[in-house]
Amino acid sequence: MSQLLSLLDFARLLIDAIDSTESEYMLGGALAVMAYAEARATQDVDVVLNLPLERIGDFSRALEQRDILIPPEVILEHFIQPEGDIPLSGIHVYSGQRADIFLLQPGDPLRVSALSRRQLFDLGAPLGKVYVHSPEDLILYKLRYFAISEQDKHIRDIAALMFTLDEQLERAYLDHWISALGLGAFWGQMQREVARRLGRDSS
Repeated sequence: MSQLLSLLDFARLLIDAIDSTESEYMLGGALAVMAYAEARATQDVDVVLNLPLERIGDFSRALEQRDILIPPEVILEHFIQPEGDIPLSGIHVYSGQRADIFLLQPGDPLRVSALSRRQLFDLGAPLGKVYVHSPEDLILYKLRYFAISEQDKHIRDIAALMFTLDEQLERAYLDHWISALGLGAFWGQMQREVARRLGRDSS
């Protein structure tokens, strides 16, 4: 049985499952960028989830009711043996739409900070009101992923955020975390490339 389901409809299903467990979450990636700047095509839903241990079973069942299968033991394994920033993969069994679910882990001060700064946006039907990363935290995570992969999509997203928000961005917050994460060289590279793409290159 095949079922047509848009990525945004799938994101709504996922958030409904999260809401049923009364857990904190925030969207990341391209869906979060669209809250502040231009939309970009994407193939998956990125979400950070602060899931209490005692609600793992509830979350797994809520997902299953929406045809997204992640067994509770797989979720628990991510808590017990976290290996870097590796997400849970949730796939809708009929449409093939995919989510990358990043569980909030102890000892992750950037994610704790980001979650405390999440913002609520009404993105219209079918998503409605959802929590997303702050623009500064989006930039920080995009910069981290760029440092690992050098994928162009991260440059495009940061450029869109900087072009749209510009002086509204909290530069002191960015500077603090860029220094703490050791990303100063990549930030310099990113700023030069963003300036070039936005036609602000003064060299």
